[in-house]
Amino acid sequence: MKGKISGRVWISIILFGLFGQIAWTVENMYFNLFLYKTISGDPDYIAAMVAASAVTATVTTLLMGVFSDRIGKRKVLICAGYILWGITTASFAFVSTENVKAAFNTSNVVAATAILVIIMDCIMTFFGSTSNDAAFNAWVTDVTNITNRGKAETVLEVMPLLSLLIVFGGLDGLTQAGNWSAFFLIVGGIVILGGLLGLLIIKDSPELKPNRQNYFSNILYGFRPSTVKKHSTLYITLSVLCILSMSYQVFMPYLIIYIQSYLGIDNYAIVLAIVLVLSSIASVLLGRIMDKIGKHKFLIPTLAVLIIGLIAVYFVRSIATLAAAGTVMLGSNLICTSAVNGLIRDETPTDKVGQFQGVRMIFSVLVPMVIGPFIGSNVIKGGGATYNDLGVIKPVPTPEIFLAGAVVALFALIPMIFLYRRKTGEQI
Repeated sequence: MKGKISGRVWISIILFGLFGQIAWTVENMYFNLFLYKTISGDPDYIAAMVAASAVTATVTTLLMGVFSDRIGKRKVLICAGYILWGITTASFAFVSTENVKAAFNTSNVVAATAILVIIMDCIMTFFGSTSNDAAFNAWVTDVTNITNRGKAETVLEVMPLLSLLIVFGGLDGLTQAGNWSAFFLIVGGIVILGGLLGLLIIKDSPELKPNRQNYFSNILYGFRPSTVKKHSTLYITLSVLCILSMSYQVFMPYLIIYIQSYLGIDNYAIVLAIVLVLSSIASVLLGRIMDKIGKHKFLIPTLAVLIIGLIAVYFVRSIATLAAAGTVMLGSNLICTSAVNGLIRDETPTDKVGQFQGVRMIFSVLVPMVIGPFIGSNVIKGGGATYNDLGVIKPVPTPEIFLAGAVVALFALIPMIFLYRRKTGEQI
């Protein structure tokens, strides 16, 4: 099956990909910074929040992905989910230790506020995963095919970087000034706008039909040994994604804190802008040939570059070297992940797309986000670096988090070799 992606579909992919990633950028990076700066510097709170969010995202995607298959509709879940996602994101504007103390009259206001943030993050994640991880990702698979998914996937993989650029460039000043309320209200408003616009432009695939099979049987389908055996190439590819995502989660939750507190770079928006733009350009250019020569051929070379990039970031101490090493690291990660996600879509059964979104989340979110941040947290505590923030001693992320990420990424080579052999029948 061949065919170009229509303009309407491209607009929908870009719109929901971008607005969704703006919300995920705030959830994955700025909630961590918000918790660290305004509530507690204990990295275990950050790791716990990331882990709780990962569990919520995975369970939600599993249940709602199957539900979207059952009703044969993605649009309603996407649009309604984005609107509620934006509302819950905006609600963080009203969270502070002062408000929690006034509302609950607790003696341990720091712990209470941290727990409240974690609970609210899980609620926000429920709506985000319903709309983005379950419905939107299934919809992208519905409206693309094996001949054009490389292009679509590279564009989607650019969206997290573009969202970082938008958030850092346009909104980061609010957080540095301590104006978190305005920051959350603006981001929430953007996501709500995305949901409203989606009502006008997005359309379900005409080939999507309701799946009236037993709901709970469908939930369990992706976990059956017979399913794993039948779709073994898919599960090998998912294991690659799992290891790459885990490597990313070792350092990414602490990246902004590292740049600010360890490197002492406050004007990091410029550095990140350079890294994001160059990485995005490289990814889009390579995405044009990815479908032609085979996505599997990109995996091992880009993994090697990724590991080199992570090791290089360990040594950088200046803005210039951070920009150079960061481009290598993020660019290779972007290209490698694009190829993996494209292969996953290719291997996903077309009549069970929603069902497999939850399985994908276990490999891409649950396991990586439960294990990765705690690896990073332990590395940070082992580093022993601290600083005094208004009389409060806070641990500081050290460069060793990037070496730990490189070690984890190296393990992705094992399933990559199996995947390459299966795709080509060749020895490496």
